[in-house]
Amino acid sequence: MRRLFLALGLCILPLAAIAQTEAQLSVARVVDQHILPGYAALERETGALAALAQEDCRALSPDLRVAYGTAFDAWIRVSHLAFGPAEEENRLFSLSFWPDQRGMTPRSLLRLIEEEDPVIDSAEGFATVSIAARGFYALEFLLYDAQVMTAGSDAYRCALVQAVTADIHRTAAQINAAWLGDFADLMRSAGQNERFRSDAEALRALLGALGHGLEYTADLRLGRPLGTFDAPRPLRAEARRSGRSLRHVQLALQSLAEMAALITPARDGIGARIMPQFNAAIQRAQALDDPVFAGVSEPQGRLRIEDLQRRVRGADAAVQAVLAPALGVAAGFNAMDGD
Repeated sequence: MRRLFLALGLCILPLAAIAQTEAQLSVARVVDQHILPGYAALERETGALAALAQEDCRALSPDLRVAYGTAFDAWIRVSHLAFGPAEEENRLFSLSFWPDQRGMTPRSLLRLIEEEDPVIDSAEGFATVSIAARGFYALEFLLYDAQVMTAGSDAYRCALVQAVTADIHRTAAQINAAWLGDFADLMRSAGQNERFRSDAEALRALLGALGHGLEYTADLRLGRPLGTFDAPRPLRAEARRSGRSLRHVQLALQSLAEMAALITPARDGIGARIMPQFNAAIQRAQALDDPVFAGVSEPQGRLRIEDLQRRVRGADAAVQAVLAPALGVAAGFNAMDGD
């Protein structure tokens, strides 16, 4: 009888090891092929933006606007990773203060410009400025908003553009350094450290980020301009001044689909039940010819954007109903909480 128990034990142990290895492989794939390359690109592109702003800070500079767009693209591709180094020291909001429901960004920028506040003269000083005057959305106002880009003196606005771009790069570099320093290893070694006490905790953090990105895209990037049928809100579209509203949805969906594919176990046809939902949303977004969602104000345009929103929510539903249980994470996890 004792030999029988030993034999049963030997049969069970390899199965547990395989399950653990599968979870670890999923985490490592996302970290090494999605998160680390994404943050490395963000540091690189924001560095190029900040360097260019030192040479040419004019709001109408074609080169500066291109660099702004490239760096913003890099941020959108990782913006769903709202946990770990990104949430420390308010880094997430210092890069991405949106939605700005009270119009704090233009007011904060105009106050700095009108007072020619010397707080922008040092990195330490600028770090104390309201987050509404920092990050990509503040820079959009400085480069594209008719009132802000012409307010005050050219010299101060130039210095402010340089301060904002340098601050964006510093924040991106801090996030990247933190991932490379130890956070990536903490995720890879989940179950062997206090931050992630099990593989399930690391997977939950990643699934939370995936769900957060999908909800953010459906509810805010699409939901805010959609408003209601009787009261559409096209002026609430994200980054509409720079004509990037639809582009952000497209980039976010592509990045989220990449993350979903990397975290999905290669068994039981799980990917075949999930990825078509992402592909359908991506295809709908790519087919939409409405850069700032102006179409929400007319019936046919609104139907197309609502259909895109439904498809994004379909991808989110697949993550919660299929992917989460397959990874051993309880259905109904709070995607907005990260871990």
